[in-house]
Amino acid sequence: MKANIFFGSTSYESSKYREVLSPYDKRVASLVAVCDESDALKALEIAKKSAEIAKNVPLHKRVDWLLDVAKTLQLNKEDMAKTITDEVGKPIKFARVEVDRCIETIKLSANAMMSLHGETFDTTAMPSGKSTLSFYKREAVGVVLAITPFNFPLNLIAHKIAPALVAGNSVVLKPTSSAPLTAYKFAKMFIDSEFATADALSVVYSGSGVNDALVQSNIPRVISFTGSVPIGKEITRKAGIKKLGLELGGNAATYIDKSVDIKTVAQKCALGAFINSGQVCISLQRIYVNEDIYDEFANELAIQSKALKVGSPYDDETFIGPMINHSSVAQAKSWIQNAIDEGAHVLCGSQCENLMFEPTVMIDVTEEMNIVCEEVFAPIVSLIRVKDFDEAKEKMNNSPYGLQHSVFSNDLLTCKRAIDELNAGGIVINDIPTLRFDIQPYGGIKESGLGKEGPKYALEEEYTQIKSVVIC
Repeated sequence: MKANIFFGSTSYESSKYREVLSPYDKRVASLVAVCDESDALKALEIAKKSAEIAKNVPLHKRVDWLLDVAKTLQLNKEDMAKTITDEVGKPIKFARVEVDRCIETIKLSANAMMSLHGETFDTTAMPSGKSTLSFYKREAVGVVLAITPFNFPLNLIAHKIAPALVAGNSVVLKPTSSAPLTAYKFAKMFIDSEFATADALSVVYSGSGVNDALVQSNIPRVISFTGSVPIGKEITRKAGIKKLGLELGGNAATYIDKSVDIKTVAQKCALGAFINSGQVCISLQRIYVNEDIYDEFANELAIQSKALKVGSPYDDETFIGPMINHSSVAQAKSWIQNAIDEGAHVLCGSQCENLMFEPTVMIDVTEEMNIVCEEVFAPIVSLIRVKDFDEAKEKMNNSPYGLQHSVFSNDLLTCKRAIDELNAGGIVINDIPTLRFDIQPYGGIKESGLGKEGPKYALEEEYTQIKSVVIC
């Protein structure tokens, strides 16, 4: 099926399409329109005109729009889940979870907008003031550019376009070219809704000149991007004066205290390290283990990792499906080999056939190895022996990334110190740093990004702006 361009509410066929192959069996999963600079500019102009209309649409109609899309998505849940699996190889049970989370994200966006409001203030509070009626209100920012990745090709679109549209903005969406049909079907639900604001959503795909045309244009007032640090830096350099929401890379770590139940924690860590083949920004990559339980924990983690089923993403029992492409596999393999050459050892895994990468646990690693200090984005986790939380904290914080970390401990003081002393946008106590709830404020510090996702917080920081009013 073709993933066509949406110029506003109208679907257009492209003069050229590219095949998107399933990473699992190499079947043609979809055909994506190949766009160019002129397509990007046309979408932006349509969005600019629509933004003037969208901001004046009554809130109840915008809320009805989102709820209607949520209903439509619920009715088409299995088809959407299968589309995700076809395009990116995500195991079907996790694709279904992503659809469920997407529905929740849409509803959360509607609810958050209903409770978003301004505030009055007393201008006689200072001697220089005088009696007025003064307040601020929130209003739409205008045009939003949303750029999304392959690893959560549905829900991460929802995190951008649902709050943006319900706030009264127009949106130009540029989804990953690895899952264009997922994006097309989702966008079509918005566009076909009886409550849709005309031309408020456009969709374009990759092609020559597209990125620069979108990012450098003065039309978008907000760019919301989820992806790699290098591309995030490039967007920052080229964007000019705009609001930026950047959800970038991570190098999530956890500390395992000697007070924990080892089997339970090992089960959680295996899930956090290997879900979605490790292709998650908050995938557990570094595990710092108290030296008193290191050997026992390493053995148990290997047992739990080997028990995870690697296989067909269409099998309900599969935990790990294929990685997205051969270049990702090649990088992961090279980093493992480099680590081995420098003295590391493979505790389990490391084999890959036809993009099916076994869950891999590395030991005897050092902080300088790529599998430890860089974002791996593959099913690889490294175990590091530490004396105590102080040593773990120093190593966890010694990273250019700061998205999410966690600790496992039954010691209250250790947990409190982790909350106060770990440098990351999110801290999880007694669970994996891969844990994310769509209602929470989510986003990193340092090179992990700017701004927050989560509908309420994205509405406040990115998709609305404050207008101050003084009536004398």
